[in-house]
Amino acid sequence: MVASPHPAVTAVRVVSVCAVVAVLTGCAGSASRQGMEPPENYFSMALPGLAEGENLAMSPVSNATGQLRSLQTPPPTIIRQALLEQHQRWAGTPYRIGGSSDSGIDCSALVQNVFLDTFNLELPRTTGDQVHEGRPIDRQELQAGDLVFFRPPGQYNHVGIYVGDGRFLHASSSKGVMISRLDNSYWQRYYWQARRALEPTNLAQLSNRYMP
Repeated sequence: MVASPHPAVTAVRVVSVCAVVAVLTGCAGSASRQGMEPPENYFSMALPGLAEGENLAMSPVSNATGQLRSLQTPPPTIIRQALLEQHQRWAGTPYRIGGSSDSGIDCSALVQNVFLDTFNLELPRTTGDQVHEGRPIDRQELQAGDLVFFRPPGQYNHVGIYVGDGRFLHASSSKGVMISRLDNSYWQRYYWQARRALEPTNLAQLSNRYMP
């Protein structure tokens, strides 16, 4: 007869299993990547289309809608506006692997939340599943709302949402939710592919929501 494991051993095993599950649901969160991401700071950078000296991310309680509607490019403008508004909502949220809330979020959960809230489109939870959504597109064809994927060092891939002007919204494992440049040496080196998951029906719903 085999003796039952000690309660303390069982508890350790349960905690270990939970930790593994949390890691598998996240993206780009391996310890080997910490500190390897580019030294960029969106909060000191204004996006094209804003008045000189105006910073969209200056305050989380600023009038995002008014600022967004002042942007004219790139098309489709309405998607860009919506995504920048989502940046206002999530900016500064810390990265937490397996997280999906204001207290901490990983890259695939951010993408899932933004797509559901903005486009009423439910994407899978993980980067591994999101990479099969929609259709593949060339980097030169990128439009606001397209998914961009990266293969950085380590076990996990990374995903973000293109917002136009060569920038994408994502949850950085070292800096939290932010907007980064695709041509940054780090992200350019590990760029993998892009996919278009948005359908015309989703865009129509978005237009009805944001048009005055």
